[in-house]
Amino acid sequence: MTGSTIFLGLAVVGLALSLATWLRLRIAGALLVPTFLVGWLRGELALQMIAVEGLVTAFFLGLGVHREPSGQIGLALTALSWGLLVACHLRSVRAGRVLAAALAPLGIVPDGVVSPWHGTLRPFRFDHPDVRTIRNLEYGPVLPGDKGGRNRIDLYLPVAAKPGDRRPVLLQVHGGAWIIGDKREQGRPLMTHLASRGWICAASNYRLSPAATMPDQIIDVKRALGWLRTRVAEYGGDPDFICITGGSAGGHLSSLAALTAGDPRFQPGFESIDTRVEACVPFYGVFDFLDRAGDRRFAKMADALGPRIFKCRPEENPELWDSVCPVVRVHAEAPPFFVIQGSHDSLVFREEADRFVSLLRAASRNPVAYAELPGAQHAFEIFHSPRSAHAVRAATAFLEWVRERSRAGREAA
Repeated sequence: MTGSTIFLGLAVVGLALSLATWLRLRIAGALLVPTFLVGWLRGELALQMIAVEGLVTAFFLGLGVHREPSGQIGLALTALSWGLLVACHLRSVRAGRVLAAALAPLGIVPDGVVSPWHGTLRPFRFDHPDVRTIRNLEYGPVLPGDKGGRNRIDLYLPVAAKPGDRRPVLLQVHGGAWIIGDKREQGRPLMTHLASRGWICAASNYRLSPAATMPDQIIDVKRALGWLRTRVAEYGGDPDFICITGGSAGGHLSSLAALTAGDPRFQPGFESIDTRVEACVPFYGVFDFLDRAGDRRFAKMADALGPRIFKCRPEENPELWDSVCPVVRVHAEAPPFFVIQGSHDSLVFREEADRFVSLLRAASRNPVAYAELPGAQHAFEIFHSPRSAHAVRAATAFLEWVRERSRAGREAA
């Protein structure tokens, strides 16, 4: 096999991957996770992908592949692939417009100053000179189903934070299909940004299935909220102003926590603790296990999750399944929500977020903002990219608006 033939094969693969990133694909079975990974990494790291493929192309050019017809076809396909990646990057850059439009009815204007090159050189660097971290504080006792360290919480604080500051607080809940994941892995761009602006941010673990059984996960999120309510003042936080966020399974748990303050089913042994939150910002959250939006012709969540997470079918315990579906728990006193979803999410479909937002807007007396980001895949905001930066700044603007709204309400009272 000649070098030009090998290059042509690589170019075909590269173009196929770029098409999979540009298009919205919904594929079940063994290709589900690979489809997500391709769209996620190439979508958020488009420029880095072009740079890597550019080095490979330069190597083959050095071998003279451009002199052969197959090599010339490979170069044309590579150029087309890179054009698609540039288009993906431009969608990421323009995400700020969509987020700003979602918040405009509330009079909120996010900080729109995001470089189109944001995160290009250091997408996975999250440290900040004005932020310090305290790790592995225990927010409660070890409970059955804990594989180790699931009762721990990390704090991200301004360097200058001290007891009595009464700084606003955010709890970040990680995702991972209620089966995997850790507090160190997600939400870092948002928490670091907020902490640099004076917030106290917390990231908590929770028990994971199959060792844990739903509703163990939401009980642990409530335990973390209870710990913050009683202990965050020691670190400079305001126990009367706690917000919550999370992505995927964390989007589900944060939304469920926001909608079920004081529900004794989820607060066994600590029913009197106030687990109310002031606002919720779920990213690509799961809002309904039972496909009431009718968007899943295949890969039904009940089929995939029932045996491992619920240990029962919906018809065997419908009350349990409904009790942990945010679409069922919407009500008039829900706190302000800002729901953020990607149009190209291949794991949690946008129709589910559409339905949740519609139900929440119909029921809640508080504001509900919704942004569907064109081209965004699942987990798009867990490292730095222009789209991630725009989402972080929009979430920050929304949370700080809620803070000012709460402060004004207290003063008026």
